[in-house]
Amino acid sequence: MATSYLSPGVYVEEVDRGSKPIEAVGTSTVAFLGECNVGPVNKPTLVTNWSQYTKNFGDFANSKYLSHAVYGFFNNGGGRAFIVNVGMLPEDADVAKDRPALYIGEDKGPGKRTGLKSLEEVEEVNIVCTPGQTNPAIADAVLSHCENMKYRFAILDSPEELEEGGVDRLPKPRDSKYGAYYFPWIKVYDPLQGEIFQPPSGYMAGIYARVDGERGVHKAPANELVRGALDLKFNVTRGEQDILNPKGINCIRAMRNRGIRVWGARTISSDPSWRYINVRRLFNMVEQSIEFGTQWVVFEPNDHKLWKRVEATITSFLLRIWRSGALMGKMPEEAFFVKCNEETNPPEVVDAGQMICEIGLSPVKPAEFVIFRIGQMPAGGEVSE
Repeated sequence: MATSYLSPGVYVEEVDRGSKPIEAVGTSTVAFLGECNVGPVNKPTLVTNWSQYTKNFGDFANSKYLSHAVYGFFNNGGGRAFIVNVGMLPEDADVAKDRPALYIGEDKGPGKRTGLKSLEEVEEVNIVCTPGQTNPAIADAVLSHCENMKYRFAILDSPEELEEGGVDRLPKPRDSKYGAYYFPWIKVYDPLQGEIFQPPSGYMAGIYARVDGERGVHKAPANELVRGALDLKFNVTRGEQDILNPKGINCIRAMRNRGIRVWGARTISSDPSWRYINVRRLFNMVEQSIEFGTQWVVFEPNDHKLWKRVEATITSFLLRIWRSGALMGKMPEEAFFVKCNEETNPPEVVDAGQMICEIGLSPVKPAEFVIFRIGQMPAGGEVSE
């Protein structure tokens, strides 16, 4: 012991022996990037309600899409948003080449980053939206940002209008497990213009936050009412959704007597393992929580005592996740495993200064196709096999 004992007596010392609990990180802080003619430019600004937003960035008259997206976010259950005003293009700008540059931004060092680059300084962001921006270069940049930051998810908008050929010609962003794509635009009320059509991404971000708060990040953000939506730009039929859903294009539909609802829960990934939004976002939360909650491990003596503490810490965290209903299995051992021992940490790994812990999860997946098989039965009897 480091303490020197010089005189007889009783000494009380605090010893850290227990595992350190891992806390689940937030999942629904949204970053909105948009063009606005008032407020700070390229400075991520936190707002927690509509009044704070209007104080900094004005109202519906000051931006084409940004204000309605943020209003829809708060109206649908959102609570925290970082606003990045990328500025306005000059009147003589070439819109088709210059607009992506506003959103992609530049990295000129701390405090001088612009567009998406400015969000690299903000750790809390979980979801990224660029309302109304359907340029493929912007969509690709947002997806790349989320992939590089690891724990972020993109909500992307479809174009407002359809090309000739209908929904079969609807363009789709590139393949990624870190994004979702929504169609069509929704009709909302604007106090200056009356009823107008707006992109759905801000409203969807609010629904993500609402579902996270009421049910948890493991619940798919679908079959949920879109608050503030008066109508849709296009009424999608079941036959049209049969075309769109396999492509990872999530539809918003007007359901008879049930209002306007989100009727899709897929990412834009072709990988079946990452087909559903809630699976990707659950793993984002678990991975980030474990990373943040195990920082104490760095530089600890790398032996079996440390391995057991790490294993116990992560097991305790995943038990809470399982009890919340986020993982499959009637028993914990059916839902996840945690392995941190001599097998995962042989001498050559320890000599390299590494500690390896293997974790496996069995996430719940949404009941996307609900099938009832109904047959006739004889009077007073059961259906014969």
